[in-house]
Amino acid sequence: MAVDTVLREREAAGRPIRVGMVGAGATGRAIALQLGTPVPGMRLVAIANRTLENGERAFREANIHGWTRVSTVREADRAIGDDVPVLTDDPAVLTACRAIDIILEVTGTVEAGAAVVLDAIAHRKHVVMVNAELDSLIGPILNERAREAGVVLTNTDGDEPGVAMTLLRYLRTLGLKPVAAGNIKGMVDYYRNPDTQRAFAEKNDQDPRKVTSFADATKLSMETTVLANATGFHAGRRGMYGPACKDVREIAERLPAQAMLETGLVDYALGAAPHTGAFVIIHEEAPLKQAQLAYYKLGDGPFYVFYTPFHLPHLQIASTIGRAVIQHDPTVAPLAGPVCEVVTMAKRDLKAGERLDGIGGFCAYGLIENAVDARAADALPIGLSENCVLRRDKKKDEVVSFDDVVLPAGRRADVLWREQQLRWPMREAEASPQRVLVEAVS
Repeated sequence: MAVDTVLREREAAGRPIRVGMVGAGATGRAIALQLGTPVPGMRLVAIANRTLENGERAFREANIHGWTRVSTVREADRAIGDDVPVLTDDPAVLTACRAIDIILEVTGTVEAGAAVVLDAIAHRKHVVMVNAELDSLIGPILNERAREAGVVLTNTDGDEPGVAMTLLRYLRTLGLKPVAAGNIKGMVDYYRNPDTQRAFAEKNDQDPRKVTSFADATKLSMETTVLANATGFHAGRRGMYGPACKDVREIAERLPAQAMLETGLVDYALGAAPHTGAFVIIHEEAPLKQAQLAYYKLGDGPFYVFYTPFHLPHLQIASTIGRAVIQHDPTVAPLAGPVCEVVTMAKRDLKAGERLDGIGGFCAYGLIENAVDARAADALPIGLSENCVLRRDKKKDEVVSFDDVVLPAGRRADVLWREQQLRWPMREAEASPQRVLVEAVS
């Protein structure tokens, strides 16, 4: 049965999907605002945030009233059972709560986010990750854990990987052959930092580091990595091509045809109208079909661009929630192991002894790289870079490798990343034993 039909029936029966959300930053508050509308057949019944005031703000702005603070699973079960929304500073209360059907992981963090996802999976809960930082790093191994538990782990419609993947899957149902997909991006400047982005962040009530990652190509690279892992498409080169286009439909002529046909490509159109959304390129070589596509104003081929002229994470996440719970259908999930990674690049000349400040900071930016090449270079994933200490100087725009750093001890993300590499080893990287990582997590 169609998702919208089931949701209307659940609404009429008083059995909405009960949603718990971890994270109440700018994105979390926007999601709460939409789910508080409310969306037919689903309710936001719980928020966990380490700063309770931000959770209170999310409920207040969403016009969700009558919520109560809880500190135990039992209190949460009882309150939600009585139709009372709950607020807590402990995500484990939500992941273990039997009254919650699905968890939205919206922290944008790696270490804390991984703990939330693993705990939700352990309690047999579906999870939507609004967290490209985490998904691009260890999404494949987390997805493997979810499959073993019989639950859905998915990235979300509304973020560009979800928009592109939803369009791509639709085109496949029409018998068309997608050969490339990606983002429509307004600007990229590898050297933006929290100082240059602070005014914009404050104007839009966002975190300067998060906004920095939007501008310096890191978030773009993480999103296209999520898409690559879900499609099997590769990056044409480190950082992708990113051709400047006046209109997104020009990108079919700007990407290398042979690469699209051989491996498929993830990439982005820079500065292209409609200036937001995602695209998919299909290939069609049959003359009669080309004539039909030309008649409908899609061009002369053999490559044709389809695109969605919007991406609205806070609105479109409802579709992902419904599909996950009702149809057990992930919007975006890895096919298997990593196809691409996001490697750490020096944002400026760095000195031995410096401590890297992670995603959206002053020290480094992230670029997408094919996983086999990333492992051959022993490259440090940007998602593991925070608080690493440099062993040696690095020049601006150099790749930072595992051998260049000392990793912090005791991080769960390091262990999971290593498990992911062992689960899907790269033959070209077998000579690289990842000594630093093994020492840090053993």
